[in-house]
Amino acid sequence: MAKEADEEPTGDDLEAVTAAVLTASRVLVAISARSLAAAEDRVTLPQFRMLLVVGQGETKLVTLADRLGVNPSTAMRMAGRLAVAGLLKREVNPQNRRETLLRLTDNGRRIVEEVTARRKEEIAAILTRMPASRRQALITAMREFNDAAGEPPARIAFPLGWPGPSA
Repeated sequence: MAKEADEEPTGDDLEAVTAAVLTASRVLVAISARSLAAAEDRVTLPQFRMLLVVGQGETKLVTLADRLGVNPSTAMRMAGRLAVAGLLKREVNPQNRRETLLRLTDNGRRIVEEVTARRKEEIAAILTRMPASRRQALITAMREFNDAAGEPPARIAFPLGWPGPSA
C-alpha cells in the first residue's frame, strides 16, 4: 500500500530509511571526492584508501590486501607506486622474512591528515546546520548502523576512512 504524499515515513519504513541512507551516502561520497581533490596530483582514490589503512598502524602486505579487498599482487604494485612517491615505506618483517611490512612516511601521513581535515570540516559545517537534538539522534543512529555493518568505531585521526570490511 503506497504512502500518502504528506505522510511522514517512520523508522519502520525500510524503503524510506534505505532512501535516506542512500541520499546521505551520496553526500558523503561528494564530500570525500572534494576533500581528495587537493591531493589528486599526488594520489588516486584507491591509493588514498591504502594510505588510510596503513595509517592505522604498521601493516603486513597480505593483511592490507585483505582489508582493501584486492589480490596481494595488486596491493604490492600499489604499495610500490606509493613507496616510489615517498608516501609509504616497505620493509621486510624481521620476524618473518617472507612478509613485507608497510607504514606511512611523514609525507604520506601529511596527505592523510590534510584530506581528513578537509572532510571533517565540511561534515562539521553540515552538522552545525542541524538542531543539536537531531545531531544527538544522528550519533545514536550512525553508531547502530555502523555496528550492524560490522564497522569498528573510527579513530579520531581517520573519521570516515575506508578501512575495509575486515579491519
